[in-house]
Amino acid sequence: MPRPVTPDTLERLKLVVGPAGFSVDPDEMAPLLVEWRNRFVGKTPLLLKPANVREVADIVRVCAAAEVGIVPQGGNTGLVGGQIPRPEGCDLLLSLGRMNRVRRVDPVDNTMLVEAGCTLAAAQEAAAAVDRLLPLSLAAEGSSQVGGNLSTNAGGIHVLRYGNARDAVLGIEVVTADGEIWDGLRALRKDNTGVDLKHLFIGAEGTLGIITAAVLKLFPRPREVQTLFAAVPDAERVLALLSLARDHAGDGIYAFEMISRFALELVTRHTPQTSDPLAAPSPWYVLADVTVPRAAAEALLAAAFEREIITDAVLAGSPVQARALWKLRESASEAQKHEGGSIKHDISVPVSRIPAFLAEALAAAERLIPGIRPVPFGHVGDGNLHFNFTQPLGMDKDAYLAKWEALNRVVHDIVVAHGGSISAEHGIGVLKREEARRYKSQVELELMARIKRALDPKGIMNPGKGVV
Repeated sequence: MPRPVTPDTLERLKLVVGPAGFSVDPDEMAPLLVEWRNRFVGKTPLLLKPANVREVADIVRVCAAAEVGIVPQGGNTGLVGGQIPRPEGCDLLLSLGRMNRVRRVDPVDNTMLVEAGCTLAAAQEAAAAVDRLLPLSLAAEGSSQVGGNLSTNAGGIHVLRYGNARDAVLGIEVVTADGEIWDGLRALRKDNTGVDLKHLFIGAEGTLGIITAAVLKLFPRPREVQTLFAAVPDAERVLALLSLARDHAGDGIYAFEMISRFALELVTRHTPQTSDPLAAPSPWYVLADVTVPRAAAEALLAAAFEREIITDAVLAGSPVQARALWKLRESASEAQKHEGGSIKHDISVPVSRIPAFLAEALAAAERLIPGIRPVPFGHVGDGNLHFNFTQPLGMDKDAYLAKWEALNRVVHDIVVAHGGSISAEHGIGVLKREEARRYKSQVELELMARIKRALDPKGIMNPGKGVV
């Protein structure tokens, strides 16, 4: 049972951060104690809002001495509960939002140094101000923070070309579980001097230490981006279009997303200022950005028509039209809320296995819950699907959500059978803790446990989250 926080510990923490660095206001804390889908609700005796890395280190030292749990939180956009304190009210919530500076942008080195509380959108804007690109891009980038993005190894729409959040990092600054500060803010492309420690903390969801700043890679901004939206009869031809796009654009495929018909219907039904861009419905759609001249994108679509890969398509004629097409994809998760209960999966399989996975998993879900309404969409170019389901028409919401674990088991067993992962980009948090332990080998689990014991022997860093 978690130990409660003593009044003496709370007073010591308040002295560390000063009056501006903490809150006990229920109204201020309330939105930080529930995750976006309202699935996880926590409690905390104190919200801490440090202004710099030294304050974070001092907080951790106090908590280590008292053996009190600390839950670091960025923009609270996570979907697996990793940023929410436990419901017993024994953990301190540490918000990094005040540590939000862009310290340096260097267009010569193609790097930027940002604090963990900087929103992803603000970091992107700072890069754009010097004509550079920070390629990490998510639907929640206006509120998600860099520290949270790195702690969960976020993915997003540009993984196909630039990789996950992990691939965007050259160096990080971390406060360890004993309150030491590791300054690993190196802007080096090559540094072969031992174990690359940053990768222990990236993707660890705050369970090994707290990321407080990072040096990120920047890239040249694409001079031309063509956005296309195409109707595709089946999943096999989605992959055929991806292959054809590679033939025509090489590494110029900037994003390649797959959207089901029902997902598009939900968006156009519930999201203002959206509409179906094509004349006739199709089982599947592809939304893609390619960094090629317009003539090359037109040639790609012409070849796809000729080979009967696509049945209709539109090529955006302006940035406004491109944003309207992307709104269709980015609104899919929000649109589901209007149709009742949702059971969601963030999975990945090898790209070549996507059609077989879809056929098997969709049929299995229908057998388990007749009338279930699938809403699959996602980053098909890198094998990551948001394999979501909306409750059947007429079914009670609570009765449907009671089948969450059963449906997870069916879907995840099929994912693993196809060589995939049950968490592609959202992490483990609380939601997938037991599921991950089911599918990880004993060797993996023990290695993770050894690392956790070595770096956080008192178990105070985001307790109860992650695999171990």
